[in-house]
Amino acid sequence: ASGGGPSISATGGTITEAGGFKIHTFTSTGTFSVSSVDAGATLEYVIIAGGASGATKNQSAHGGGGAGGYKSSVSGESSGGGASALSAFAVGAGGAASQMTNTTGLQGNNGTASSAFSISTTGGGGGGRAATTANNGGSGGGSGCNIHGNGGEGSGTAGEGFDGGARNDAGQFGIGGGGGGAGGAGVDASGTANGAGGVGVASSITGASVTRAGGGGAASVEGVGAGGSGGGGAGRLGTAGSATAGTVNTGSGGGALCGDGNVTNAFSGAGGSGVVIIRYAL
Repeated sequence: ASGGGPSISATGGTITEAGGFKIHTFTSTGTFSVSSVDAGATLEYVIIAGGASGATKNQSAHGGGGAGGYKSSVSGESSGGGASALSAFAVGAGGAASQMTNTTGLQGNNGTASSAFSISTTGGGGGGRAATTANNGGSGGGSGCNIHGNGGEGSGTAGEGFDGGARNDAGQFGIGGGGGGAGGAGVDASGTANGAGGVGVASSITGASVTRAGGGGAASVEGVGAGGSGGGGAGRLGTAGSATAGTVNTGSGGGALCGDGNVTNAFSGAGGSGVVIIRYAL
């Protein structure tokens, strides 16, 4: 090894170097192939599943999408690690945007799992529409609400993310909760303020601090919630158009859409695709 310590020789993904480490970044499914491993060599990883989309419907209140599950062996984030001679990595897709319908509305769509080294992370949970409970996931979807009944927030997966935010009964049709993030729960509705997405997690595995896996913001006729730090999408109130999508390759949740009138060319924000990042000493 050029640094004088035990190292690994491997191919796969996009390879960069920073801070004495070689870094492999997988933004789509691929193979990490190790040709040699020095005794005592170790690697670190960040594995993030695809984030979920927010919910959508005319009027009412709708929850933001939850972030994809987040697992890391980087010091200060969590524990783990270990090298494999050959491992196929799956990078999860973000949940597809939901198209608005005036009468029933649509739940947000869950993200897809990511995996590496036999370690998997759970796709984010779709945001809850109106009175329907949000989906569970790596991080849970935010709760929706309407005058005909109230839904609940989705649950996050232990060790991967947090719950979605809770709704309340304020305003004309109720107020929605934000989608959960990898670093914190979705923000609960407060008065007539819709919940923002939960915060993501900052990691320096690529050599610079980057925050990923934020939750999506909620939306109602009273306004919208912001996306969570790390790429979460903001909610949207309006006619044609889309709420903000979760940022690609961060596993962030998409924002909810509250339609203004009977329109069908309006969409919630899609979830951001996941990512797998590996690094080891040069």
